[in-house]
Amino acid sequence: MPTSKKPALILTCLTKNKGAVSNRPFYFIICSMRPEDLRNLLLGLSFVGILALGFQYITADREEFPGEMTYREGNYRLEHGEYEKALACFKEVQRINPDYYPAKLGEALVYIQTRRYPEARKVLDDLIQEHPDFAEAWANRGILNDREGRYEEAVRDYQKALKLKPSLAKGPGFIYRLLYNIKEKPPTIADRLEYLQQELSKPPDERLLRVPELDEKQPLQKGS
Repeated sequence: MPTSKKPALILTCLTKNKGAVSNRPFYFIICSMRPEDLRNLLLGLSFVGILALGFQYITADREEFPGEMTYREGNYRLEHGEYEKALACFKEVQRINPDYYPAKLGEALVYIQTRRYPEARKVLDDLIQEHPDFAEAWANRGILNDREGRYEEAVRDYQKALKLKPSLAKGPGFIYRLLYNIKEKPPTIADRLEYLQQELSKPPDERLLRVPELDEKQPLQKGS
């Protein structure tokens, strides 16, 4: 029957160059399969491919909340130093989804990174007043106070942030540091809090509260 001759014919053609076949065991296995098994394999792979394409089509333009993709773009641009583009993204999210307050936090982070501290303080103060349980707002206001030399206020804000969300003490995880080529784990707000408390307990003339090259490495806390 024709079906019984096909595998033999295929193998005969392949074995004319035995060296090539021996270097490609995967091809040898495929060609050794019965036609019906090969057909089932191809059908299965096609089905998986169709499912993958369907899932991509269904989820491509869907957002968990209005403005999600623009918010994620803002975070991406913030992390890559494209501050004005990030600011435009965060403001656009606030326009189309005023209830999504992490976008307002993103705006504050841009201001901190560009040293527009008065604007950052106003946004963070408003956020804390409107959402007193938003730990990241407290944490970033602590960082802002820290950078401006308001160390006692920074301590209080760090303490409040960690009380609301203890996981902030962990800092960025391994995957995040790998993606952004951060070789050493940067200090967390818990590390900074402990350091400030130790230094503030010393006599004023013995305190070392500011080491700019180290303090600048402290990561800001993005919203969810």
